[in-house]
Amino acid sequence: MTSPLEAWHQGVVMGDISVLDEILDKEVVFYSPIVFKQQKGRAITKAYLTAAFNTFKDAGFHYVKELIEERQAILEFNTEIDRVLIDGVDIITWNEQGKITEFKVMIRPFRAIEKVGEKMKEQLNKLGTLDKLKIGASKLFGK
Repeated sequence: MTSPLEAWHQGVVMGDISVLDEILDKEVVFYSPIVFKQQKGRAITKAYLTAAFNTFKDAGFHYVKELIEERQAILEFNTEIDRVLIDGVDIITWNEQGKITEFKVMIRPFRAIEKVGEKMKEQLNKLGTLDKLKIGASKLFGK
C-alpha cells in the first residue's frame, strides 16, 4: 500500500492532483497561512490544495527537507513567485487507514504570505471554487 505521503509526492511530481480524492479523509482539517480559521472537510481542503498546486506548479516549487514519522511528516519547501522568495512548511498527519486528517501550511516571510494570498485568491476565483463552496473571498482573505 502506498502511504499518503508517497501518493502526495507522486501527485506533486507528476502534476496529478486527482490523488487528493484518494488520500484526503472526509473530515480532514486544513490550516492555511492566509486564513485565520481552520477549514474542515475534503472539499474545501481539496480546493485549497488545488489552488496551491496551480499557484506553485510553474514557480520552481520543491521540497528541501523532510522529517517523517509513522503517521506524520514535516516537509520544508521553497519557491519563488514574482521575484518573491517563499519559504514554507507542510505539516501532514494521517490516520491508520492512510488518509490525511490534517494538513497545515506555514509560510514566511510576511511578503511571501501576501504574495501567496494574492495568487491563491486568483486561483480559487479562476477555479470557481469560492462560488461552488459558497464562500466569499472576504471571509477567506479578510478583504
